Amino acid sequence: MSNTPTIELNDGTGIPQLGFGVFQIPPDDTAAAVRSALEIGYRHIDTAEMYQNERGVGQGIRDAGIDRAEVYVTSKLNNGFHKPDDARRAFDATLKALDFDYVDLFLIHWPLPTLYDGDFVSTWKTLEEFKKDGRARSIGVSNFQVAHLQRLAEETDTVPAVNQIEVHPYFANDEVRAYGREHGIATEAWSPIAQGKVLDDPVVTRIAETVGKSPAQVVLRWHIQRGDIVFPKSVTLQRIKDNFALFDFELGADDFAAISGLDQGEAGRIGPNPDTFDYIP
Repeated sequence: MSNTPTIELNDGTGIPQLGFGVFQIPPDDTAAAVRSALEIGYRHIDTAEMYQNERGVGQGIRDAGIDRAEVYVTSKLNNGFHKPDDARRAFDATLKALDFDYVDLFLIHWPLPTLYDGDFVSTWKTLEEFKKDGRARSIGVSNFQVAHLQRLAEETDTVPAVNQIEVHPYFANDEVRAYGREHGIATEAWSPIAQGKVLDDPVVTRIAETVGKSPAQVVLRWHIQRGDIVFPKSVTLQRIKDNFALFDFELGADDFAAISGLDQGEAGRIGPNPDTFDYIP
């Protein structure tokens, strides 16, 4: 059984704090990777329509022989389907690809404020429909900035359960995280090891040597102790195992602060800026 802590979301549901991400895993390799992760003990899988591997996620869960109710599954709306009718069709396609009756969490992948006349509110109201009819147990957003979240608060009835954003030691994204904490929105950290860039940092390697863990384990443990939800990705079995072994050690206050001190602010961002990102695949 998984020993992963569960975080309670603002709608009363629980989400495992550690999950397995399938971003950039080829569709043909996804089922095997998901099955391996589940056999190791993961019970939280994060995918997206844009990744084109939802079908493999569903197959991997079935191949592992684990009851659907025991696995927390997230997917995300593709950027090309923000208009309400398009979003409805896209969500139907997600359930069909996964071969599930519901997802545990469904997110707007990007706010795209420069597209769709800046209207992500009608998109969010469409996700509210999915939650109301039970096909999405929880709904949330991804890559939303404070101004985007404030607009949802002003114009809609549902506070997002989570906001999945870029977070790593070089880009702590604390302004968005603080807003989420104040308003009951859990933070999920994508690119948690900065696409590997932080693993060679002298501060991280020194701490890793001291505590007898890998640099990746140290950085992922930092995320866990910050209270964020994290879902590292790998197709290498040993790394999948290592990324799950985060709960038999703890960073001391000085080590935790040293990693936090690596934050470079906006200069540390490695992904697109959500205020200007306008990619439609």
